[in-house]
Amino acid sequence: MNSMGQTFDRFLNTLAAWALALIWILPLAYAVWTAIHPAAYEARFELFAPLTYDNFVKAWEAAPFARYFLNTFILVTMILACQFFLCTLAAYAFARFEFPGRNVLFALVLLQLLVMPDILIVENYKTMRLLDLVDTIPAIALPYVASGFGIFLLRQTFKTIPKELDEAARIEGSSFLGVLWRVYIPLAKPTYLAYGLVSVSHHWNNFLWPLIVTNSVETRPVTVGLSVFSAIDSGIEWSVINAATLITSGPLLIAFLLFQRQFVQSFMRAGIK
Repeated sequence: MNSMGQTFDRFLNTLAAWALALIWILPLAYAVWTAIHPAAYEARFELFAPLTYDNFVKAWEAAPFARYFLNTFILVTMILACQFFLCTLAAYAFARFEFPGRNVLFALVLLQLLVMPDILIVENYKTMRLLDLVDTIPAIALPYVASGFGIFLLRQTFKTIPKELDEAARIEGSSFLGVLWRVYIPLAKPTYLAYGLVSVSHHWNNFLWPLIVTNSVETRPVTVGLSVFSAIDSGIEWSVINAATLITSGPLLIAFLLFQRQFVQSFMRAGIK
């Protein structure tokens, strides 16, 4: 009976996994289908329907997607560089130094994980107005340059590094920052990779805050640009909209397919569950 029960449970788990995979893949499959076929085949499936790439051409020419991609690249690069710099220094201090109020400050960092970013949108917008940064790429990036999750993740990684390595580097004459650069950062590369993947994918897809704080083509990222493009009331076909959707999401999908193994391994090594 035990054997039969385990077999049945395995069958149910497999069935549920396939069902979830099918639910996840269907919208993407529909988007691909409509994007590579003429508008006449948006709502009907024919195996030998003619293929076309005109939808991608129309979408690319109908909106300044090149500018949107440039804005997004600058945005995610700026955020990731600032997060790596600030989170590394903060995590190193919390992991290896004793100072008054350390536990209280770290508790405040963890408190950030419990606060949804959407709650702070009004206050963040007021701050950007005071700094005269509304409708700029730095205005999108500033609320995210210090990450509680990044500090916590790197601190946990740094605490697993043996103190003997720290002491050996100090004996050889390295300063505290030298120890950080030569010992801690190289040993934490899997964690940096895992966190970098999470940060880039999150801020590439972020929508609400960029929508509120940007007003022009010169600052909009791809998510907001796609929203403006699809909201134009000019009779744009779904095939063109789906082509634009694939254009904006394509880089992340391609990157995940190319680096899937490294993506999973980095998460496992970093201890992200």
